[in-house]
Formats: sequence, structure tokens, C-alpha cells
Amino acid sequence: MDVEEFTRRALASGLHEDAVRERLAECIRGFKPDAEPGYTDEFARAVIAEVKNTTGLGGDLFTFRGAGVSMGEFGVGSRGTGDFFAHRQIARIIGSTGATVGVDEMDDAGAVPVPDLAADRGLQLVCTVDGMHSRLSDFPFLAGFHVTRATMRDVYVMGARPLLLFSDIHVADNGDVAKIFDYTAGVCAVGESMGVPLVAGSTLRIGGDMVLGSRMTGCVGTVGVASHLTARREASPGDVILMTEGAGGGTIATTALYSGYPEVVEQTINLHFLQACEALLASPALQKVHAMTDVTNGGLRGDAHELAATAGCRVVIEEENVKGLVQEEVGALLERLSIDPLGVSLDALLITAPPDAAHPIMEVIRGAGVRIREIGAVEKGKPGAYLLTSKGLSDFTPRFREAAYTPVKKVVDRSGGDFAEMKRAVEAAASAAIEKKERMVARLKKGR
Repeated sequence: MDVEEFTRRALASGLHEDAVRERLAECIRGFKPDAEPGYTDEFARAVIAEVKNTTGLGGDLFTFRGAGVSMGEFGVGSRGTGDFFAHRQIARIIGSTGATVGVDEMDDAGAVPVPDLAADRGLQLVCTVDGMHSRLSDFPFLAGFHVTRATMRDVYVMGARPLLLFSDIHVADNGDVAKIFDYTAGVCAVGESMGVPLVAGSTLRIGGDMVLGSRMTGCVGTVGVASHLTARREASPGDVILMTEGAGGGTIATTALYSGYPEVVEQTINLHFLQACEALLASPALQKVHAMTDVTNGGLRGDAHELAATAGCRVVIEEENVKGLVQEEVGALLERLSIDPLGVSLDALLITAPPDAAHPIMEVIRGAGVRIREIGAVEKGKPGAYLLTSKGLSDFTPRFREAAYTPVKKVVDRSGGDFAEMKRAVEAAASAAIEKKERMVARLKKGR
């Protein structure tokens, strides 16, 4: 519970301060039942004082242009059309940076030349960061394991070899300290297995004293190097699309846990993706790869759409060829729960390459013990994604949210309002942030 937000909302609603203090003290006692009455009342008074001191401030440093659209109703983080749109606004704010691969290309990792070595060896420094799955807060080892595998995937699909990991972990005030340790064990289980060390990180409480409960959140980042980048933009008309088997990661683990099938989580504990990429990086076949990505953001629907948009091509996926690439027990779970396997994160590897390179690439990956097959093609034409079924071509763009994969997500799986109107409001808020950035940059440069 966020006691600061509770207080702000209560005071803004016109509730008398004494009533706010009584309700707040009662909430605090719910999370701190052993605390003395005097403590909870003093805590409540202090929260109210801090909220009043920070209410009504003005100016660039203390206010922001609101969009009037919440994260939930716009689907941010839900890997659908709203989420993709929000990320493109972030890219607008960052702007042109001179990176070899920047955020505007919507890859999961970015790249810049290594200054002293780039001229001689063409080395690129690749970096990415992934947030842990929010529903794995009560399962710290799984959270650490899956976010680490995810961030390493994002570096591998850029054609880079991971060199190091860094971690950030936040646990709310009532959380057990051991959560930090179990999470770190999950991170290191992947890192040590792949020979990539965890070298730095940060540990904090969520909201300091203001968030009560045991919720945990965090992220893990990876830095790697590459000499042959395989960014999405490199996909070319005429390429075939290859896909490996997927057993899922944090999303599938969450699906299994919260739907009552914890035994399926076991299928997600593997390093198949990383091992397939490691084998490819060690092979001359890598030079034939044009682009790589992982099937995560909104499932194959989302990644096919983003691939088409970034490369400026038409992407066609053959439904029949995708069947059988979902790990058997995971596929049975998705079918049992009526979850679209094409709209959920499977953690499979997607590769585009010229037709004559497909066989040697697949042989390398099969040699690592990972199943792979050709599932589609990149074609000339207006950028877009299409699914080829027995009935012909159909639209394959992502939905508002990724496939609803837990009971709660099935309830909230809907748009919060007029999407076009929300997009305009979100875009206007991003434009306001750009203007603020420019004002502050001008101010900072003037002060040199």
C-alpha cells in the first residue's frame, strides 16, 4: 500500500484531515500490527505533513504535463498497441543520439561503437536492461532467473556476446530481506551457467517508508560486444524467417502459477535460447544472419509487427509452420486456458536470413539441441504483418494487450476508452516532456 498516494487522494477528495489521519493509522496498523498506537498515529501525522508540504508546488522541477490517461487503461507494459505507442513516444523524447542502434529502432538492446577499437575491429558495445515480471514478486528466485535470461537474450539477438550483468532490486518496507538473496541467486544461476558475472547493482526499498507491504520489483541489465550486428532493421525482402521452440519464461511461469498449474513452471527453467545463440555466435553461419529477435513483446504477433515496422517490409507468418514450436506441456496449458499462443511471450528465437543460409543456420542451432524450423518470409510491400492460414492471408497485428494469461488479466483485458483520443493525449504529454527537456538542456549549457 502506498500511504503517500492514499493521503494525497483522501485530502484532495475533501476529507477532513482528522478523518484522513484515523483511516491512515488504521491502514498502517494492518501492515504493522505489532506497532504501538502512538507510533501509528505519529506515522500518519508525519505522512500528512509531508503530503501537505509537497502539494501545490509549481514550475518545471515540480510539475509535469499530465496526459489524463493511466498506465493501465492505455495498456503500458501489457505488450500491445498502447504499449508500443508509448515506447515510440519515449524514443521521441530521447531523440537522435548518434548510436549505431538507437531506441528509435525499437530493438530490445542498443549499440554504440567502442571508441578506441571500432576503427580497427568494428566492435560495437551493446547494452540492454529488462524489468522482472511484476507477478513474480512472491517467487524471488524465478523473478531473478527469468529476468536475467531475458536481458541476456536481448544482447544475444543483437549478435553480441554478453560480458557482464548488473542488477537493481527494490522491496517494499514489509518485505523479508531474504527476498533480495533469493532473487540474486536466480540472477547468478543463469549468469554463472553461461559464464557471465554479476558485477554491480543497487538495493532499495520501494518508496522508502511510504510503501507498506512486501511487493518486490527490479531489473537486470547486460553489456556485451558484437562485430556483426543483427538488429531488426537488417531484415530484407527475400529473407526467410526461422523460429526455435519456445517454452516461455516469466510470462508462462506466471500463467502456470496463477492458473493453478505450478508443475508447468519446470518447463521454463532452461537455457536453450542462450545456448542456441552461443552456438550461432561461435559459427561462421552468424555472418549470414540478417536480423534476430526474441518472441516476447506481445508474442509472435507483436514481434512480427515490430519487425515489419522497423525494417520497412511486409512480414508473412505461416500458421501451420508455427504449430509444434510451443513446448508440449506449455502448449497444452495455453490450450486448456484458451490463451492465444501467438499473442503471448514464448521466449523463442526469431531469425531472418537469405534462403540459402537457412539450412546451415538451422543445423548449428539443432546441434545445440534446440528445435527450429522455417515459419515465414520477409517480402517487399507496405510494412505490416500477416498470418497465412488455410483460409488465406489475415491481419496479424498485435491487439490492445497481449493475450490475457492470468485470471485477473482476463478481467482487465479491454481498452480503457477511445484509443485514438488517448493516443493524442499521450502524444501531447510526450511533446511537453520534449519541450521541458530542451528548456533544461539550454539552462544547463548556459550555466557552464
